[in-house]
Amino acid sequence: MIDSAHGPNPAPDRTPGPVTPDDLALVLRLAAEALDGAPADADWSRPAGALGWDCWTTVEHLADDLVAYAAQLGPRRPPRDHYVPFRSVRLSPGAPNSFVYARRDSGPAGLVQVLEASGALMVAMARTAAPDTRAHHPWGLADPAGFTAMSLVETLVHLHDVTQGLGLRWEPPAGVCHRTLARLFPDVPLDPAAGPWPTLLWATGRGELPGRPRRTDWRWYAEVRAAG
Repeated sequence: MIDSAHGPNPAPDRTPGPVTPDDLALVLRLAAEALDGAPADADWSRPAGALGWDCWTTVEHLADDLVAYAAQLGPRRPPRDHYVPFRSVRLSPGAPNSFVYARRDSGPAGLVQVLEASGALMVAMARTAAPDTRAHHPWGLADPAGFTAMSLVETLVHLHDVTQGLGLRWEPPAGVCHRTLARLFPDVPLDPAAGPWPTLLWATGRGELPGRPRRTDWRWYAEVRAAG
């Protein structure tokens, strides 16, 4: 969803430090553990929070995003105006267009394994890509840190969606949320009373904050930004 407001207005007092591949590895591990905690009879066809997708499809979408972001950093000449042209398909009306799917007969354990494997590819690429690498994203030409941050926000908020649908707890580390918020949402000031995680949920149209109208149009800013 694209923000109809003006461009970013950085908040100069936020200095939580940069996102790191270790941040992403940690969040992916916590995500897998949270999903592993679903009851054996959990209904993965339930809607994922307020999304129009069910919980299973949302996890597949997340895995697809992680592989796609890793792929952007992989070629000798990373694409600067398009995604790497994998063939993707939409399996049903309203479903996301994807090229990563889990076999349904593998069950939830197989779905989580697909997520873990996809995330590991992105973590490995984040750790090995040259810092001066630049690649296309519709919301800004990004470096490896940018793709790491985008992988983080996708994981953080889609786990929120899925755990809402499955009735599970999801409370990610505040420091990681703060670093992700600062890297991708320079137009969103941290709400010190609420904390980084509720602020990140508000920034992505998923939560309420006192004194701020709920966001219905939003985006992040993927382009390279100076550290600090």
